[in-house]
Amino acid sequence: MATTVLSTPTSAIRLETVRSLLTRKGSTVWSVTPSNTVYEAIALMDQKQVGALAVVVDARLVGIISERDYARKVILRGRSSRDTLVRDIMTSEVVTVTLDDTVDECMRIVTDRRIRHLPVLDAHRLAGMVSIGDLVRSIISAQEDALNHLNAYIGGQYPA
Repeated sequence: MATTVLSTPTSAIRLETVRSLLTRKGSTVWSVTPSNTVYEAIALMDQKQVGALAVVVDARLVGIISERDYARKVILRGRSSRDTLVRDIMTSEVVTVTLDDTVDECMRIVTDRRIRHLPVLDAHRLAGMVSIGDLVRSIISAQEDALNHLNAYIGGQYPA
């Protein structure tokens, strides 16, 4: 009995890594120090149009501060952003990923942990930051590529 192996466009389904995502989107990371005021951090987020900043001391990641931290730990508690320091509201137990993690792994992390930003480390060095929006865009792009390849395959346009 012969076995037939169908040639399918499996290469259309890609497991993109954080490295390739950062290559495409850029690896600039905006940061503050723990001694900056929350006001300064929020002003930088506004200026750079980002939702979170790395908190760094001597080029080492020590935390992350997000718009969510501001809303929950400053506004809702009646604090002043000009008088509150980043160290007082930052998240210091930061969930990080590496350049070799896949977009699917990152999406699982942000979903399970209910977070929106993942700092990327390369040998303990801050190498970038990915957001849930970056991950969703990557997944949508991969799905579009897979659909295009499948349509070409079904239409007989796919090389055997």
